Amino acid sequence: MAWAQAPEKWKGMEQVRWGGEESAGLSAWLSVVGLGEDGFEGLSLMARQWLMQADAIFGGSRHLAMLPAALAARSRSWPRPFALDEVLACRGRPTCVLASGDPMHHGVGARLARLLPTGEWRVLPAPSSMSLAAARLGWALQDCTVVSLLQHEAASVLRHCRPDRQLLVLSAGAGTPAELAACLARAGYGASRLWVWQRLGGPAESVVEAIAEQWPAQQHVDPLNLVAVQCRLAEGQVAWPPGPGLPDAAFRHDGQLTKQDIRAVTLARLAPRAGERLWDVGAGCGSIGIEWMRSDASCQAIAIEADPGRQALIAHNRQALGVPELQLVSGRAPQALQGLERPDAVFIGGGVTAEGVLASCWEALPVGGRLVANAVTLQAEQCLFQWRQLHGGRLSRLSLEHAEPLGRFDSWRSALPITLYDAVKA
Repeated sequence: MAWAQAPEKWKGMEQVRWGGEESAGLSAWLSVVGLGEDGFEGLSLMARQWLMQADAIFGGSRHLAMLPAALAARSRSWPRPFALDEVLACRGRPTCVLASGDPMHHGVGARLARLLPTGEWRVLPAPSSMSLAAARLGWALQDCTVVSLLQHEAASVLRHCRPDRQLLVLSAGAGTPAELAACLARAGYGASRLWVWQRLGGPAESVVEAIAEQWPAQQHVDPLNLVAVQCRLAEGQVAWPPGPGLPDAAFRHDGQLTKQDIRAVTLARLAPRAGERLWDVGAGCGSIGIEWMRSDASCQAIAIEADPGRQALIAHNRQALGVPELQLVSGRAPQALQGLERPDAVFIGGGVTAEGVLASCWEALPVGGRLVANAVTLQAEQCLFQWRQLHGGRLSRLSLEHAEPLGRFDSWRSALPITLYDAVKA
């Protein structure tokens, strides 16, 4: 249908109503429309009506290019860097925003939801790329793990990898599939099968299928792609459990490592919750901060470490274990703590006896924040005992014994006992 015929064709479209809008007394000035690769022709009557009524239409250049000429005159491309200021400046006037697929899934709708009350805007989604890919592969969408690499490194996928798990990975561009394939191969998941879906839902839709460790080096990929991954371990490889308490062999270290059993107890006392930030002070090889971040994709951590060799170990371990966003701060507490984003919890694995470390960490915590510290030496233990007298909390002594060979027999070998202190700031 030619757009020139549209006014006659769509007479009476004003009768189309957003469900419950009038009865609920809503005054939605902003409409968010999900657009697929089939463009304007794939939109519903309601979505077309919203576009026709809008004084201004915002979107990316790819989306705006799909509009008929009669609507293009009212279109505005997103500013660079991306911002919503111009949209919010239209408040009270009919305005439309175009987005890919479902705007509420890693899209502009999710950002608008944090800025506007629900009565001022409305959303009409199109099928998301995840839904389309799952449909093509015959995967149940609720059984898939969706990972976005739009603002993250490819290594962040590794925390989600489990044998036989199905991943739907939102790509950052044409280079993402090759980076992801190489990352999976390095982590022991080289036998995983990848499907790279390009231009899903449109006339130019295509797919490239390959095994991760056999990904074609010169394979051309459209920048608009989604990667589906069927996770498979390469022969002889072992999958690390989700934790807490990863095996010590999961980490590259120089001996400065909170051992598996102690680490599991320590993390239980730290009690990570979604969206929280940890300071890992005297981080060693970074094991506590890494496992904190692996507990939930929204958890953040800052590792503070003064030794250059251990900083290199942290840099390796965060990539290998799927948390490349772990922030590494070079320096010694308490000086290195200045200016850091405020923590929800603090772990002190080294430096308890250094002057001002306990006080600085405690001061940085908000009410309800948790402080956990481990001590091996008598001097560090004494510091924790004195701190407990001032601020309360718990002291626990953890002692472990492991069976080891003794001649032709086995005997118990004791590890150094650990004094663990934990407190919640009242």
